Amino acid sequence: MSYLNITEVDSAVTSLATAYPGLSHIMTLPEPSSEGRTVHALQIGAAAPIPKDCVMMIGGVHAREWGSCEILVHFAADLLEAFTAGTGLGYGGTTFTADQVQGLLKRLDIVLLPLVNPDGRLYSQTVDSMWRKNRNPANSGGSSNPDCIGVDINRNYDFLFDFERAFAPTATPRVSTDPCDQQVYEGPSAFSEPETRNVRQLLGWFPRTRWFVDVHSYSQDVLYNWGDDENQSVDPDMNFRNSRYNGKRGLPGDEAYAEYIPKDDADTALELAKAFCRGVQGVRGITYKPLSGFHLYPTSGTSDDYVYSRHFTDPDRDKVLGFTVEWGLKFFHPPWAEMEKIILDVDAGLVQFCLATA
Repeated sequence: MSYLNITEVDSAVTSLATAYPGLSHIMTLPEPSSEGRTVHALQIGAAAPIPKDCVMMIGGVHAREWGSCEILVHFAADLLEAFTAGTGLGYGGTTFTADQVQGLLKRLDIVLLPLVNPDGRLYSQTVDSMWRKNRNPANSGGSSNPDCIGVDINRNYDFLFDFERAFAPTATPRVSTDPCDQQVYEGPSAFSEPETRNVRQLLGWFPRTRWFVDVHSYSQDVLYNWGDDENQSVDPDMNFRNSRYNGKRGLPGDEAYAEYIPKDDADTALELAKAFCRGVQGVRGITYKPLSGFHLYPTSGTSDDYVYSRHFTDPDRDKVLGFTVEWGLKFFHPPWAEMEKIILDVDAGLVQFCLATA
């Protein structure tokens, strides 16, 4: 076996829905990609008499991070097979009982979008293996220049999108307004891209989403909110909505700004991140680190901060804690033999994460 192409990823998702009709449901996202490809998501979980809380997981956002799709496909297949057979799950030294698997899918709905960016993945797998963005020429400002095609999907969400105003002049957030930036061009406006609008729609379909995980590579970390600055739980007025702090965000170790997060949320996010890391480490001893997104590098417009920010900007929305998994080390598409081991690591971490949400 090797990495899946985009047809195989989509086929795997639809095949799981066909094989487990009582436990899964396929969904067609409303917007095709820029190149006209249909995108599917998968809901898994046992039927329940009352609505259930939801964990949402997405992958395949950055085109060159091939293994993210496989991680989520295998995760879904493992849970569905074990639940149906009435067995537990084993990932090296990390094991889960049959009762844990049964309880997990009876308590939670898990919504998976394994391939957010099919156009980019196809281009990465067939033309330029290090391609990161989508393949939208309309919003790139340079359709005649191949280097200026595409938007970084994970800078296109509506969180501090106007980073030049929000961040301190000396801050160095990993985001750009330059259409020809091959890595982190944010796009002309928040949600300018069909991929991010599809994720937003999926959240709208599942208003009981409480936890959100975006699977990326690499650095062997699990990140939690926030990504724009260091966290603080003392001054609620010091927050991303307050324009008085424009021009002050994004600097480590200063007193001018730190992003507000209620202490209960900070504690819960850290505990869930630690649970993921325990699950990973038990498989074969690999250590992942829990840390806030800012401590990897400062960002804006990311999925995890967007999902968490929504209940601050709109009190009618429920809280969603956001996480980003950064699997692997040194390679965006490691040799398949190593990727198979990484899949076991991360899937064990994801199961442990879901169990910890209880």
